[in-house]
Amino acid sequence: MKSRYGLVVALLCTLLLFFALGKSQLQNSTEPRVAGIAMEMHLSGSWVTPTLNGAPFLEKPPLSLWLDASAIRAFGAVPFAVRLASVCAGLLTLWLLYVMLRRFHRPRLIALGAVCLLVTTATFWGNARQVGEDALLALGVATALLAFFQASRDRQQPTLPLGVWLLFSLGIVISTLSKGVLGLALPGVVIFAYLLAETLIERRLVLRHWLRPLLFTLLALVPLLVWLYLLFGQGGVDALKAVLWTNSVGRFSGSFEDAGHYEPFYYYLSKLPEAFLPWNLLVYLGLWHFRKQLRSNRYLLFFSLWLLAQFLLLTLASSKRMVYLMSLTPPAAVIAMEYLAALQARLRQRAETSDTARRWLKRSPAMAASVFALVCVGYLASAQWLAPRADLTVSLEPLTHRVQALQAEGRHVVLFQPSERLAGASVFYSHSLLDTVQDDNQLQTLLSHSASTVAIMEKTEPPLPPLTIVDQVKVGDRVYYFVSR
Repeated sequence: MKSRYGLVVALLCTLLLFFALGKSQLQNSTEPRVAGIAMEMHLSGSWVTPTLNGAPFLEKPPLSLWLDASAIRAFGAVPFAVRLASVCAGLLTLWLLYVMLRRFHRPRLIALGAVCLLVTTATFWGNARQVGEDALLALGVATALLAFFQASRDRQQPTLPLGVWLLFSLGIVISTLSKGVLGLALPGVVIFAYLLAETLIERRLVLRHWLRPLLFTLLALVPLLVWLYLLFGQGGVDALKAVLWTNSVGRFSGSFEDAGHYEPFYYYLSKLPEAFLPWNLLVYLGLWHFRKQLRSNRYLLFFSLWLLAQFLLLTLASSKRMVYLMSLTPPAAVIAMEYLAALQARLRQRAETSDTARRWLKRSPAMAASVFALVCVGYLASAQWLAPRADLTVSLEPLTHRVQALQAEGRHVVLFQPSERLAGASVFYSHSLLDTVQDDNQLQTLLSHSASTVAIMEKTEPPLPPLTIVDQVKVGDRVYYFVSR
């Protein structure tokens, strides 16, 4: 029966993540941008320096782009292909969480329950089905931290648990090649907090406990350093500065003014009601319920610090987005499930003397299964109907179809000061890199010298003469004008 539960949960997780994955087009701003960069990498064959619209795009290291470009080569330029890396990362995170919880000697049903709560957490489910690097970052962070905690439990062994430490290094490799410095900071702040808590509880400092994660972290940085060396060969010091300083330290401190997503320090506090939907209440009550057990229970201490330390780090950062909370969802799912188990144990204890508690205990499995099934049906319905309907207002596919039609007529289509979203969508759907014009005078000259040239402009108001509007496409609240002379 227990093995059947595991098989059912595995099939359900696969269904939730893969169901209707390619039915909707690229949406919002991140998906078209990342898919477009991956398409340019596929078209150019240059795997060192990511480019968007022909210009270097160095916000983060390229692990997710390598995987997306490889998927495009294997499956074609379709949304399913560029979402595949995120989905696989999500599945691996779920599998890893189950395996490691079992290694921590947690009951099978608690491990399976934590997996079920994680896959149905909205932040996890939604981002594991989108193009981007956040699912890979969550996988890397979870791998590193779960391996670190297992290694800390194996300290009494006479030999070094080398396999577990190599798994830790693999997690750091994945997280740093996905998000750079942030991929190092997210697991690092948790490890620091846990080791500090251990030192204070035991009132002694064991230096080797601090040195081992440091040494295996240095080992894990080798792949990132190799890529940075190759990047330096192509882009010089400016390229390294863009990756390591401007888009890492600058986004955290707020010194990079063009980064965007700047929010006040209380941004995540205001988002707590929706941070771990639909299991928010279980997470917060669990943190409160277990607060007095943390000193004696290292397992609960570790997962609580994982959640709280990363939350504090992200709160201190100037650049904030809800997607950044994805790396916090594994510990949130574990705390929520452990709290449910504690409630079940208390109910079982009261059932010995209370008929009402006995009835609730008998009904609780069916009630829990009903709630979980309802949540799953909601996600599947969203993937089947809501996401495709959103294409009508957020997808740029109709715009690129119009571009292809003009090209088929022999027109030369150029982009005028395109947004990252437009630039990415155009190259992904058209399978070609359109020329770009950034200056008004250059645009006027180009249009006056060639009657067959058409420029795409993203404007809040119609362009004025001497420009002539050939066509226009509305996507949501944005209008894209096709103009010529």
